[in-house]
Amino acid sequence: MAAAHVAAALPDDAVKRRCPRLPPPPGAAAEPGEEGGTATGMTVNTPLCFRGKKILAPMVRVGTLPMRLLALDYGADIVYCEELIDIKMLQCKRVINEVLETVDFVAPNERVVFRTCERERHRVVFQMGSADAERALAVAKLVESDVAGIDINMGCPKEYSTKGGMGAALLSDPDKIESILTTLVKGICKPVTCKIRILPSVEDTVNLVKRIEKTGIAAIAVHGRKKEERPQHPVHCDVIKAISEAVSIPVIANGGSHDFIKEYVDIETFRKATAASSVMIARAAMWNPSVFRKEGLFPLKEVMQNYIKYAVRYDNHYTNTKYCLCQMLREQLETTQGKKLHAAQSTREICEVFGMADFYEETTAGFEAKKTSLETEAQDEDDQMEDPDVIKMAVRFDKREYPPQITPKMYLLEWCRKEKHPQPVYETVQRPLDRLFCSVVTVAEQKYRSTLWDKSKKLAEQAAAIVCLRTLGVPEGKLCEGENHPLNKRKREDQEHLNDRDHREDRAEPSHKKANFIEETSDMDVPKMPR
Repeated sequence: MAAAHVAAALPDDAVKRRCPRLPPPPGAAAEPGEEGGTATGMTVNTPLCFRGKKILAPMVRVGTLPMRLLALDYGADIVYCEELIDIKMLQCKRVINEVLETVDFVAPNERVVFRTCERERHRVVFQMGSADAERALAVAKLVESDVAGIDINMGCPKEYSTKGGMGAALLSDPDKIESILTTLVKGICKPVTCKIRILPSVEDTVNLVKRIEKTGIAAIAVHGRKKEERPQHPVHCDVIKAISEAVSIPVIANGGSHDFIKEYVDIETFRKATAASSVMIARAAMWNPSVFRKEGLFPLKEVMQNYIKYAVRYDNHYTNTKYCLCQMLREQLETTQGKKLHAAQSTREICEVFGMADFYEETTAGFEAKKTSLETEAQDEDDQMEDPDVIKMAVRFDKREYPPQITPKMYLLEWCRKEKHPQPVYETVQRPLDRLFCSVVTVAEQKYRSTLWDKSKKLAEQAAAIVCLRTLGVPEGKLCEGENHPLNKRKREDQEHLNDRDHREDRAEPSHKKANFIEETSDMDVPKMPR
């Protein structure tokens, strides 16, 4: 296999921590709060700065990659991703997507849970939902090298978050808050933040924040509403101000979209009202992310088209794209365009609604061309690096061709035991381009593999076992192998044994002769391994 492709498909636990993080890409200027080169060429590890910043808030279903990149384009200094649950993230595999030029964290069902790219690496903060310090640390280590910071959600009042002891439920458990944050601060290199809501009293809120400050976090975001309050309730600027005056770490004010922020100049008004270091914007940015633009708001039509370009460019799922566009349209959802958007059932159809069909076709055609080019390069590299001693066949494992619970790997393992060879060794790699798997099995110092790539590690290993068995002329357990199939033989003998036991107890087989499947297969008439 090509070494570059193997390395790009490392499993979760193979992701290495990088401290300090890598410098900006060639040609990119080091911005304030970002590490950069010195006159001596050394890399300076400057943590992400949370003072004097305009920040995109974490928003469920909104804070995906297209929205984050658009906010950065319009002037946001820092962007938070949507809250992602720790348990779900721990099931993910980190995959390099060479076609999109992204880093994807992919669930077992192949769904992309979190996608990021180099453009935002020094600006994106990963927000997670967690109620367990060790799980939180495991997730932080998983994503640490691809993000600028880690945040713990302690303010979400929704049931999906609080029922697991996460979100706003943490506000009533200061000990757990302290445990999670302290574990993260000590365990990773990137800055750690948290986002809270205010408590029923100012005093309790200030005391909690002071305790949080002692954990060593880099900043705290405060949504100026109690957990039972909703957007229509006034934001409590006085409480945020009391917090800002009580602690030395940066306080990020949040919750001003309804009462304060309609355009860029309003951001500073809200900051002054709360005496905060920075401002975090949620709904005002969801409605029109150009709220971050110093020169003023862009027309909504242009904003939506720019959002769609990112959604297509980064293969955003159409349901998420549609949801975000609907939030931007708001009162225009009942227009002809709004109704067409609501009816769209694919990214292509969304593009057609906004007169961007040509852009969609051009972009997707580019993806296909790039994919084809990468596949050709990968094949060329494979051909150049291919071990000529590997025996290959174009085979796949189809479980419908085998009895239940019988596989070629079982047959190969038993054959090796009978011939007194070491057990088979499987080396499996994933190709990042299409996430398919290929496995090489080594038996008695000879390697075998299928030339066909499979959608799972298990299928690839079974295919490799088939290549080995067929090369040796050894039965592989297929149903078509007929009456002499070991499983069929055993079933007949078991049935005969049961019948005889009912009528002639003295014919019952002694216990030491009751064979299991492995013992039966060891009697197969198979050739010896060629030396």
